[in-house]
Amino acid sequence: MEGYETKPVKAHTGGRNVVYTCEKEDADAKILRIAFLNDRSREDFQGEVEYIRYLFEHGGSVSDVLSSRNGNLLEEITHNHHTFFICLFQKAKGRMLSENHYRYREGAPITEYYYNCGRVLGKLHQISKGYTPVHRRHSFFDKYNAEYLEKRIPGSLPLLKEKLLELLKTIEGLDRNRESFGMIHFDYNDGNYSIDFDTGQITVYDFDNSCFGWYMFDLASLWTNGMGWIQFEPDAGKRQKFMDDYFETVLAGYKSETRIENSMLDKLPLLIQVNLMENIVDAFEVMRNNGEEPVCDEELSYRIKCLEDDIPYMGFFHSIYSCEEPFAYEKRNI
Repeated sequence: MEGYETKPVKAHTGGRNVVYTCEKEDADAKILRIAFLNDRSREDFQGEVEYIRYLFEHGGSVSDVLSSRNGNLLEEITHNHHTFFICLFQKAKGRMLSENHYRYREGAPITEYYYNCGRVLGKLHQISKGYTPVHRRHSFFDKYNAEYLEKRIPGSLPLLKEKLLELLKTIEGLDRNRESFGMIHFDYNDGNYSIDFDTGQITVYDFDNSCFGWYMFDLASLWTNGMGWIQFEPDAGKRQKFMDDYFETVLAGYKSETRIENSMLDKLPLLIQVNLMENIVDAFEVMRNNGEEPVCDEELSYRIKCLEDDIPYMGFFHSIYSCEEPFAYEKRNI
Protein backbone atom coordinates (compact mmCIF):
# COMPACT_ATOMS: atom_id res chain seq x y z
CA MET A 1 0.00 0.00 0.00
CA GLU A 2 3.01 2.25 -0.43
CA GLY A 3 2.10 5.66 -1.78
CA TYR A 4 -1.59 5.33 -0.90
CA GLU A 5 -3.32 8.02 1.15
CA THR A 6 -5.21 6.25 3.91
CA LYS A 7 -8.21 7.85 5.62
CA PRO A 8 -10.52 6.37 8.28
CA VAL A 9 -14.17 5.79 7.39
CA LYS A 10 -16.52 7.13 10.04
CA ALA A 11 -17.81 4.23 12.13
CA HIS A 12 -21.53 3.57 12.54
CA THR A 13 -23.30 2.42 15.70
CA GLY A 14 -22.70 -1.26 16.25
CA GLY A 15 -19.83 -1.44 13.75
CA ARG A 16 -17.43 -4.30 14.41
CA ASN A 17 -14.49 -3.21 12.25
CA VAL A 18 -12.12 -0.31 11.67
CA VAL A 19 -12.25 0.67 7.99
CA TYR A 20 -10.01 2.90 5.86
CA THR A 21 -10.15 4.18 2.30
CA CYS A 22 -6.83 3.93 0.47
CA GLU A 23 -6.37 6.17 -2.55
CA LYS A 24 -3.50 6.77 -4.94
CA GLU A 25 -3.18 8.65 -8.23
CA ASP A 26 -3.38 6.36 -11.27
CA ALA A 27 -4.54 3.39 -9.17
CA ASP A 28 -7.90 1.95 -8.17
CA ALA A 29 -9.01 2.90 -4.68
CA LYS A 30 -9.02 0.19 -2.03
CA ILE A 31 -10.81 -0.44 1.26
CA LEU A 32 -8.80 -1.76 4.21
CA ARG A 33 -10.79 -3.53 6.92
CA ILE A 34 -9.39 -4.40 10.33
CA ALA A 35 -11.53 -6.58 12.59
CA PHE A 36 -10.66 -6.18 16.24
CA LEU A 37 -13.47 -7.77 18.25
CA ASN A 38 -13.16 -11.37 19.41
CA ASP A 39 -16.71 -12.24 18.30
CA ARG A 40 -15.62 -14.02 15.11
CA SER A 41 -13.11 -16.77 14.40
CA ARG A 42 -10.53 -17.11 11.68
CA GLU A 43 -12.85 -19.71 10.10
CA ASP A 44 -15.65 -17.10 9.96
CA PHE A 45 -13.45 -14.62 8.11
CA GLN A 46 -12.05 -17.25 5.76
CA GLY A 47 -15.60 -18.32 4.92
CA GLU A 48 -16.59 -14.72 4.19
CA VAL A 49 -13.68 -13.79 1.92
CA GLU A 50 -13.77 -17.09 0.03
CA TYR A 51 -17.48 -16.57 -0.64
CA ILE A 52 -16.86 -13.00 -1.89
CA ARG A 53 -14.09 -14.21 -4.19
CA TYR A 54 -16.36 -16.98 -5.52
CA LEU A 55 -19.14 -14.47 -6.24
CA PHE A 56 -16.71 -12.13 -8.01
CA GLU A 57 -15.16 -14.89 -10.11
CA HIS A 58 -18.61 -16.07 -11.21
CA GLY A 59 -19.84 -12.66 -12.34
CA GLY A 60 -21.41 -11.31 -9.16
CA SER A 61 -21.40 -7.52 -8.86
CA VAL A 62 -19.38 -7.37 -5.63
CA SER A 63 -16.25 -5.61 -4.38
CA ASP A 64 -13.52 -8.18 -4.89
CA VAL A 65 -11.28 -9.14 -1.97
CA LEU A 66 -7.61 -8.73 -2.88
CA SER A 67 -4.75 -11.10 -2.09
CA SER A 68 -1.89 -9.98 0.15
CA ARG A 69 1.77 -10.24 -0.88
CA ASN A 70 1.70 -13.67 0.74
CA GLY A 71 -1.15 -14.68 -1.55
CA ASN A 72 -3.73 -14.71 1.26
CA LEU A 73 -7.22 -13.21 1.21
CA LEU A 74 -6.98 -12.82 4.99
CA GLU A 75 -4.02 -11.77 7.14
CA GLU A 76 -3.80 -12.23 10.89
CA ILE A 77 -1.64 -10.01 13.10
CA THR A 78 -1.14 -10.35 16.84
CA HIS A 79 -0.10 -7.22 18.72
CA ASN A 80 0.02 -6.87 22.51
CA HIS A 81 -1.67 -10.30 22.83
CA HIS A 82 -4.59 -9.08 20.71
CA THR A 83 -5.44 -10.64 17.33
CA PHE A 84 -6.47 -8.52 14.37
CA PHE A 85 -7.85 -9.90 11.09
CA ILE A 86 -7.12 -7.77 8.05
CA CYS A 87 -8.64 -7.79 4.54
CA LEU A 88 -8.22 -5.52 1.54
CA PHE A 89 -11.05 -4.92 -0.94
CA GLN A 90 -11.42 -3.18 -4.28
CA LYS A 91 -13.42 -0.01 -3.63
CA ALA A 92 -16.83 -0.17 -5.30
CA LYS A 93 -17.38 2.24 -8.17
CA GLY A 94 -19.83 5.05 -7.48
CA ARG A 95 -21.43 6.21 -4.27
CA MET A 96 -24.04 5.16 -1.79
CA LEU A 97 -27.54 6.48 -2.35
CA SER A 98 -27.36 8.47 0.91
CA GLU A 99 -24.22 10.23 -0.36
CA ASN A 100 -26.31 11.42 -3.31
CA HIS A 101 -29.06 12.65 -0.93
CA TYR A 102 -31.31 9.75 -2.04
CA ARG A 103 -31.58 11.16 -5.54
CA TYR A 104 -31.24 8.59 -8.29
CA ARG A 105 -29.24 9.23 -11.44
CA GLU A 106 -30.42 12.04 -13.66
CA GLY A 107 -32.58 11.13 -16.62
CA ALA A 108 -33.37 7.60 -15.42
CA PRO A 109 -36.60 6.50 -13.74
CA ILE A 110 -36.39 5.34 -10.14
CA THR A 111 -37.94 2.05 -11.26
CA GLU A 112 -34.59 1.29 -12.94
CA TYR A 113 -33.02 1.36 -9.48
CA TYR A 114 -35.69 -0.94 -8.01
CA TYR A 115 -35.22 -3.38 -10.90
CA ASN A 116 -31.41 -3.33 -10.54
CA CYS A 117 -31.64 -3.98 -6.79
CA GLY A 118 -33.56 -7.17 -7.56
CA ARG A 119 -31.42 -8.12 -10.55
CA VAL A 120 -28.09 -7.86 -8.72
CA LEU A 121 -29.46 -9.80 -5.75
CA GLY A 122 -30.90 -12.46 -8.06
CA LYS A 123 -27.49 -12.93 -9.70
CA LEU A 124 -25.80 -13.37 -6.29
CA HIS A 125 -28.39 -15.94 -5.27
CA GLN A 126 -28.06 -17.79 -8.58
CA ILE A 127 -24.28 -18.02 -8.06
CA SER A 128 -24.81 -19.16 -4.45
CA LYS A 129 -26.88 -22.10 -5.66
CA GLY A 130 -23.68 -23.60 -7.08
CA TYR A 131 -21.44 -22.69 -4.15
CA THR A 132 -19.78 -25.33 -1.98
CA PRO A 133 -17.62 -23.74 0.76
CA VAL A 134 -14.12 -24.75 1.81
CA HIS A 135 -14.43 -22.82 5.08
CA ARG A 136 -18.09 -22.90 6.00
CA ARG A 137 -19.94 -19.86 7.34
CA HIS A 138 -22.55 -20.37 10.03
CA SER A 139 -26.14 -21.27 9.24
CA PHE A 140 -29.17 -19.27 10.40
CA PHE A 141 -30.08 -21.62 13.25
CA ASP A 142 -26.48 -21.76 14.51
CA LYS A 143 -27.08 -18.25 15.77
CA TYR A 144 -30.83 -17.82 16.04
CA ASN A 145 -31.95 -20.43 18.53
CA ALA A 146 -33.59 -20.58 21.96
CA GLU A 147 -30.29 -20.46 23.87
CA TYR A 148 -29.07 -17.40 21.97
CA LEU A 149 -32.37 -15.54 22.42
CA GLU A 150 -32.31 -16.31 26.13
CA LYS A 151 -28.92 -14.60 26.38
CA ARG A 152 -29.82 -11.55 24.30
CA ILE A 153 -33.43 -10.68 25.14
CA PRO A 154 -33.88 -9.07 28.60
CA GLY A 155 -35.96 -11.07 31.09
CA SER A 156 -38.32 -8.09 31.43
CA LEU A 157 -39.66 -8.82 27.92
CA PRO A 158 -41.25 -12.27 28.39
CA LEU A 159 -43.90 -11.82 25.68
CA LEU A 160 -41.24 -10.86 23.13
CA LYS A 161 -39.24 -13.99 24.02
CA GLU A 162 -42.34 -16.13 23.65
CA LYS A 163 -43.16 -14.65 20.22
CA LEU A 164 -39.58 -15.04 18.99
CA LEU A 165 -39.53 -18.70 20.03
CA GLU A 166 -42.85 -19.23 18.21
CA LEU A 167 -41.36 -17.58 15.12
CA LEU A 168 -38.30 -19.84 15.25
CA LYS A 169 -40.53 -22.89 15.52
CA THR A 170 -42.52 -21.78 12.47
CA ILE A 171 -39.52 -21.16 10.22
CA GLU A 172 -37.88 -24.46 11.21
CA GLY A 173 -40.48 -26.05 8.92
CA LEU A 174 -39.52 -24.00 5.84
CA ASP A 175 -37.89 -25.65 2.84
CA ARG A 176 -34.11 -25.81 2.91
CA ASN A 177 -33.50 -27.21 -0.54
CA ARG A 178 -30.85 -25.82 -2.89
CA GLU A 179 -33.35 -23.57 -4.66
CA SER A 180 -34.56 -21.85 -1.51
CA PHE A 181 -31.69 -21.99 1.02
CA GLY A 182 -28.01 -21.14 0.59
CA MET A 183 -25.41 -18.46 1.25
CA ILE A 184 -27.07 -15.04 1.49
CA HIS A 185 -25.88 -11.51 2.21
CA PHE A 186 -28.15 -11.14 5.28
CA ASP A 187 -27.78 -7.33 5.31
CA TYR A 188 -28.76 -6.29 1.78
CA ASN A 189 -29.61 -2.59 1.96
CA ASP A 190 -28.52 0.71 0.43
CA GLY A 191 -25.83 1.16 3.11
CA ASN A 192 -24.02 -1.90 1.78
CA TYR A 193 -23.75 -1.19 -1.92
CA SER A 194 -22.63 1.65 -4.17
CA ILE A 195 -24.28 2.86 -7.36
CA ASP A 196 -22.45 4.00 -10.46
CA PHE A 197 -24.59 7.05 -11.25
CA ASP A 198 -23.42 7.01 -14.88
CA THR A 199 -24.76 3.51 -15.61
CA GLY A 200 -26.95 2.56 -12.63
CA GLN A 201 -24.80 -0.49 -11.87
CA ILE A 202 -24.88 -1.63 -8.23
CA THR A 203 -21.79 -3.10 -6.53
CA VAL A 204 -22.38 -4.96 -3.26
CA TYR A 205 -20.05 -5.19 -0.26
CA ASP A 206 -20.01 -5.80 3.51
CA PHE A 207 -20.64 -9.54 3.68
CA ASP A 208 -19.79 -9.46 7.39
CA ASN A 209 -23.15 -11.03 8.29
CA SER A 210 -23.36 -13.48 5.39
CA CYS A 211 -24.61 -16.92 6.35
CA PHE A 212 -26.63 -19.88 5.11
CA GLY A 213 -30.25 -18.86 5.10
CA TRP A 214 -33.34 -18.49 2.95
CA TYR A 215 -32.93 -16.46 -0.22
CA MET A 216 -36.33 -15.05 0.67
CA PHE A 217 -34.75 -13.36 3.72
CA ASP A 218 -32.71 -11.05 1.45
CA LEU A 219 -35.81 -10.35 -0.64
CA ALA A 220 -37.75 -9.47 2.52
CA SER A 221 -34.91 -7.08 3.41
CA LEU A 222 -35.39 -5.44 0.01
CA TRP A 223 -39.11 -5.12 0.69
CA THR A 224 -38.47 -3.31 4.00
CA ASN A 225 -35.93 -1.02 2.30
CA GLY A 226 -38.66 0.12 -0.08
CA MET A 227 -40.76 1.57 2.75
CA GLY A 228 -38.43 4.56 2.99
CA TRP A 229 -39.61 5.87 -0.39
CA ILE A 230 -43.23 6.26 0.77
CA GLN A 231 -42.95 6.46 4.58
CA PHE A 232 -44.41 9.98 4.85
CA GLU A 233 -47.58 9.18 2.87
CA PRO A 234 -50.57 9.47 5.28
CA ASP A 235 -52.87 7.18 3.23
CA ALA A 236 -52.25 3.51 4.10
CA GLY A 237 -53.93 2.41 0.87
CA LYS A 238 -51.49 4.49 -1.19
CA ARG A 239 -48.57 3.11 0.81
CA GLN A 240 -49.77 -0.41 0.08
CA LYS A 241 -50.23 0.30 -3.64
CA PHE A 242 -46.74 1.74 -3.84
CA MET A 243 -45.21 -1.26 -2.04
CA ASP A 244 -47.02 -3.70 -4.34
CA ASP A 245 -45.71 -1.90 -7.44
CA TYR A 246 -42.22 -1.47 -5.97
CA PHE A 247 -41.86 -5.13 -5.08
CA GLU A 248 -43.27 -6.26 -8.43
CA THR A 249 -40.44 -4.33 -10.11
CA VAL A 250 -37.85 -5.73 -7.69
CA LEU A 251 -39.07 -9.26 -8.42
CA ALA A 252 -38.95 -8.69 -12.17
CA GLY A 253 -35.26 -7.83 -11.81
CA TYR A 254 -34.66 -10.75 -9.48
CA LYS A 255 -36.38 -13.29 -11.73
CA SER A 256 -34.33 -12.10 -14.71
CA GLU A 257 -31.34 -13.80 -13.01
CA THR A 258 -32.76 -16.68 -10.97
CA ARG A 259 -35.98 -18.49 -10.16
CA ILE A 260 -37.94 -18.59 -6.93
CA GLU A 261 -40.92 -20.75 -6.10
CA ASN A 262 -44.29 -19.07 -5.52
CA SER A 263 -44.53 -21.08 -2.32
CA MET A 264 -41.51 -19.11 -0.99
CA LEU A 265 -42.82 -15.77 -2.28
CA ASP A 266 -46.00 -16.46 -0.29
CA LYS A 267 -43.77 -16.48 2.81
CA LEU A 268 -42.86 -12.79 2.39
CA PRO A 269 -44.82 -11.64 5.50
CA LEU A 270 -43.16 -14.39 7.56
CA LEU A 271 -39.64 -13.48 6.38
CA ILE A 272 -40.33 -9.79 7.08
CA GLN A 273 -41.01 -10.89 10.68
CA VAL A 274 -37.69 -12.77 10.64
CA ASN A 275 -35.98 -9.54 9.48
CA LEU A 276 -37.69 -7.83 12.39
CA MET A 277 -36.35 -10.46 14.77
CA GLU A 278 -32.83 -9.93 13.43
CA ASN A 279 -33.18 -6.15 13.90
CA ILE A 280 -34.33 -6.54 17.50
CA VAL A 281 -31.72 -9.10 18.51
CA ASP A 282 -28.98 -7.06 16.84
CA ALA A 283 -30.02 -3.93 18.76
CA PHE A 284 -29.65 -5.73 22.09
CA GLU A 285 -26.39 -7.32 20.94
CA VAL A 286 -24.90 -3.92 20.09
CA MET A 287 -25.85 -2.59 23.54
CA ARG A 288 -24.21 -5.59 25.16
CA ASN A 289 -21.02 -5.29 23.08
CA ASN A 290 -20.81 -1.60 24.01
CA GLY A 291 -21.22 -2.43 27.70
CA GLU A 292 -24.51 -0.49 27.86
CA GLU A 293 -27.60 -1.28 29.89
CA PRO A 294 -30.42 -2.44 27.60
CA VAL A 295 -32.91 0.32 26.74
CA CYS A 296 -35.80 0.58 24.29
CA ASP A 297 -35.94 3.78 22.28
CA GLU A 298 -39.00 4.64 20.15
CA GLU A 299 -37.76 2.68 17.12
CA LEU A 300 -36.91 -0.49 19.01
CA SER A 301 -40.17 -0.23 20.97
CA TYR A 302 -42.06 -0.06 17.64
CA ARG A 303 -40.38 -3.21 16.34
CA ILE A 304 -41.02 -5.09 19.55
CA LYS A 305 -44.70 -4.05 19.50
CA CYS A 306 -45.08 -5.36 15.93
CA LEU A 307 -43.72 -8.76 16.96
CA GLU A 308 -45.57 -9.01 20.25
CA ASP A 309 -48.92 -8.13 18.66
CA ASP A 310 -48.38 -10.17 15.46
CA ILE A 311 -48.66 -7.04 13.29
CA PRO A 312 -47.50 -7.94 9.75
CA TYR A 313 -45.46 -5.92 7.24
CA MET A 314 -43.60 -3.92 9.92
CA GLY A 315 -46.94 -2.31 10.82
CA PHE A 316 -46.71 -0.26 7.61
CA PHE A 317 -50.40 -0.66 6.77
CA HIS A 318 -51.63 -0.79 10.38
CA SER A 319 -53.07 1.89 12.69
CA ILE A 320 -49.87 1.66 14.80
CA TYR A 321 -47.98 3.43 12.01
CA SER A 322 -47.60 7.23 12.02
CA CYS A 323 -46.38 9.06 8.93
CA GLU A 324 -45.38 12.00 11.19
CA GLU A 325 -43.09 9.74 13.24
CA PRO A 326 -42.36 6.71 11.06
CA PHE A 327 -41.57 3.46 12.85
CA ALA A 328 -41.76 5.00 16.31
CA TYR A 329 -43.73 3.91 19.39
CA GLU A 330 -43.77 5.04 22.97
CA LYS A 331 -40.61 4.08 24.87
CA ARG A 332 -40.87 1.22 27.30
CA ASN A 333 -38.88 0.54 30.42
CA ILE A 334 -36.80 -2.61 30.68
